[in-house]
Amino acid sequence: MRTVVFDLDGTLADTSGDLVAAANACFRGLGHGDVLDASRDASTALLGGRPMLRLGFQRLGVEWDEAMVDGQYPVLLEAYAGAVNVHTTLYPGAVAAVETLRAAGFATAICTNKPEALAEALIRSLGIRDLFGALVGADTLPTRKPDAAPYAAAVQRAGGRVALSLLVGDTETDRLTAAAANVPSVLVTFGPEGAGVARWAPEALLDHFDDLHELAIRLLPR
Repeated sequence: MRTVVFDLDGTLADTSGDLVAAANACFRGLGHGDVLDASRDASTALLGGRPMLRLGFQRLGVEWDEAMVDGQYPVLLEAYAGAVNVHTTLYPGAVAAVETLRAAGFATAICTNKPEALAEALIRSLGIRDLFGALVGADTLPTRKPDAAPYAAAVQRAGGRVALSLLVGDTETDRLTAAAANVPSVLVTFGPEGAGVARWAPEALLDHFDDLHELAIRLLPR
C-alpha cells in the first residue's frame, strides 16, 4: 500500500507557541523572565526542547553547560504536557489533505521527534488521531530521525511498504530521514523556514496542502 508519512511539528501543525511557552516556564523558574519569543524563535522551537533551552541560555549571556540543559529538559516536558494545545494550530488544508489521501487508498502515518506520549496527546486534542494508522515518536524506538528505523516502523505499522512511501516534513532532519530510507521527501514551504527548505534539495516542495494528493500520485505511481 502506498503510504504518506508526516512529520508533526512545523508540518501538520504550528506548535511553536506552546513549545516556546514551555521553555519560558523553565527560565521563569530560574528567576528570569520570558526569554524566547514565539514568532522570533519559531524555527528553533520546532527543532525541539533542548535547542530552545540552549538558545535561551545564550540569549541570557549567563554561564551554562549541557548539564543545565539536561536538568531543565524534564521541567520543559512537564510544562508542555500541561499545556500541549493552547496556541497550536493545524496548517490550512492539513486535515482535508489527509482525508483525501486516505479516500484515495493511501495509508497515512506520523513520524516525529516529539516524545510519543506528547505527540499522542497533541493529535488527540487536535481531533486528528483517527486520520493516521500509526504514530512513531522520538522514544518509540532506540533511535530517532534522521535514522531510517522510526520512519520504516511508521510505514509498516500503518500497513504500508517503505518502497512505496514518502515523507512530508519541514526540516533538514526530515530530508535526511527520507534519504536514509531511500524514499522521496516533500518539504513544506509554509513552516518557519519558508522557501528556504529548498536548500536541502528535496524531491518536491509543497506550498499548500491542497496540492499534496496530486504530488503523492506523481511521486508514488502505482
